[in-house]
Amino acid sequence: MQTNVETLSQLERRITMAVPADDINKQVEQRLKQLMRTVRMAGFRPGKVPLKIVEQQYGNQVRSEVLGDAVQKEFNDVVTAQNLRIAGTPKIEPKPSEGDGKIAFSATFEVYPELTLGDVTGATIQRPVLDVADADIDKTLDILRKQRTTYHEVQRAAQNGDRVTVDFTGRLDGTEFAGGKGEGITIVLGEGRMLPDFEKGLTGMQPAQTSTFDVSFPADYAGKDVAGKTASFETVMKKVEEPRLPEIDGEFAKSLGVDDGDTAKMREEIRANVQREVKKRIENETKQRVMQALIDTTPVELPKSLVESELQRMVQSTRADLEARGMKLEQLPIDPAMFETQAKRRVTLGLILGELVRAHELGPKPEQIRALVDDYAQTYEQPAEVVRWIYSEPQRLAEFEGMAIETNVVGWVLDKAKVEDKTIAFDELMGRAA
Repeated sequence: MQTNVETLSQLERRITMAVPADDINKQVEQRLKQLMRTVRMAGFRPGKVPLKIVEQQYGNQVRSEVLGDAVQKEFNDVVTAQNLRIAGTPKIEPKPSEGDGKIAFSATFEVYPELTLGDVTGATIQRPVLDVADADIDKTLDILRKQRTTYHEVQRAAQNGDRVTVDFTGRLDGTEFAGGKGEGITIVLGEGRMLPDFEKGLTGMQPAQTSTFDVSFPADYAGKDVAGKTASFETVMKKVEEPRLPEIDGEFAKSLGVDDGDTAKMREEIRANVQREVKKRIENETKQRVMQALIDTTPVELPKSLVESELQRMVQSTRADLEARGMKLEQLPIDPAMFETQAKRRVTLGLILGELVRAHELGPKPEQIRALVDDYAQTYEQPAEVVRWIYSEPQRLAEFEGMAIETNVVGWVLDKAKVEDKTIAFDELMGRAA
């Protein structure tokens, strides 16, 4: 074969390959003869099907396989000889024949960029610091109480915090509209799950009372038929229930898994859980800032093929998540463009971390991985079973290997960069996405 490597751009390459047609024809004939010995066809004994008939039936398929194998072998040989690191899948296309007895193909592909790691010694990374105080435990207890709120029916006007059950019919210019009717709908006033005008209209209504009030829909409301319009809602208050929080006593402690109902022990367990969560969130915040420092100090030319692959993975993951929640995707199309910024960031970090791990030997150690697995397993009732489950599946274990690599990278960067510890409020840290 004859080959030629062209540089189309900083990352894009094209290899042109040509193979003598006679060589391909000989290999095709050899494979067809081999196929004759095993092929089964109606009207013929095994091994007795004429070559011409085998060629008519399987010739195109065999020729395609022979060409594919020949091109792939030559492509791999050139890639190895040129020390090219292929990013993504090459696009292989036939070229017009020049009448020289050869079959020509081209393979267009991208290569991984040559990275020069940036100098993080000049970077400043703010690391959050938080000591869990008694007041933070009290806040957590209050949240746990609210999660166990019970509701009891009352005969009074509905007010903020109450749970109400209503029937309603919405109309635009006297005509009912799609999605504007509900029966036995339960709403907790003040949670903000309904439009402000709707909750305001329900507040003050008595059980069995009927009321009609207007609700203004915002211009960007999902329902296009009512977006930017004002509808009239005829509403019947079926039930009003007031919230009651449980007392912090032995029964409450038992509901949190403290079998003997010891409230002091309950507080200590809550403190341990809060400290674990705080540690996790601080580590995550610090990691994100470290990763941003790496991005800021290391310019990277991104292969489009890697970004596209990451986009497709994110779309598939989102689609699977939505389907698991019972959502119909035809009603909610997924636009890959919405993930583009995140996909580029992931690819950028993947390239930088790969080079950093290679250059500074930051790969995971078995004891690191085991420590992460053990820590994760402690959140379950049977940690040993969870550990065995993780180690039984390489794909699951790979997640912890990745976490160990990130830990090593973060430690390495923090040793090099300037680190400023900054106290953060409990509510601010816990209010952020983990």
